[in-house]
Amino acid sequence: MSLRTLRIFLWSLVLIAGAGATWLFMPRTPAQILQAEAPVTDTLGQGDYRLQTTAGTVFTQDSLKQKPSLVFFGFTHCPDVCPTTMGDIMGWKDDLGPLADDLNVWFITVDPERDTVETLTDYVSWLPGAVGVTGTREETDKALAAFRIYARKAPTSDGSYSMDHSAYVMLFDDQGRYNQIFNYQEDPAQVAAKLRRFLEASG
Repeated sequence: MSLRTLRIFLWSLVLIAGAGATWLFMPRTPAQILQAEAPVTDTLGQGDYRLQTTAGTVFTQDSLKQKPSLVFFGFTHCPDVCPTTMGDIMGWKDDLGPLADDLNVWFITVDPERDTVETLTDYVSWLPGAVGVTGTREETDKALAAFRIYARKAPTSDGSYSMDHSAYVMLFDDQGRYNQIFNYQEDPAQVAAKLRRFLEASG
């Protein structure tokens, strides 16, 4: 190997290493966060949070024990991830048919300052069976910790803010026990099949 070829080879390694380091420390999107930090714990969702729902009830850890539940964290000003995920959930429920009646859907806001009960009521109204959940900042933070959800404000150029947040959907059984997650935009046929097996086994 000539000296010139060796230099090119070594510089290529440096560039590859640099690109890898840049990727590693770049801010990650919610989809990347969910892939890297998916929850794997039996205590997921358990905590002393106390929130309000669009159904006029209180949401606590015991709310997960009514029947199997899908839990998704998002916010009403979300431009893409949240409406896309809600559309996905609607598709899953359509595929499940009557089995979907055995499934609660909770949409918990990561932005309680803007997402009042009234705002959430309108937002979740187009997804049949979905219930919005909000509360004080303190109680919301308790819920974020209990479900191990990543969420932070991201300032926008107009002086407002958006929210970076975990984008997966969590599945719980009728005892409030975490079962599995569905990644952002996971193949809908696969998700529907997983849900069908889970609900048939639960029944």
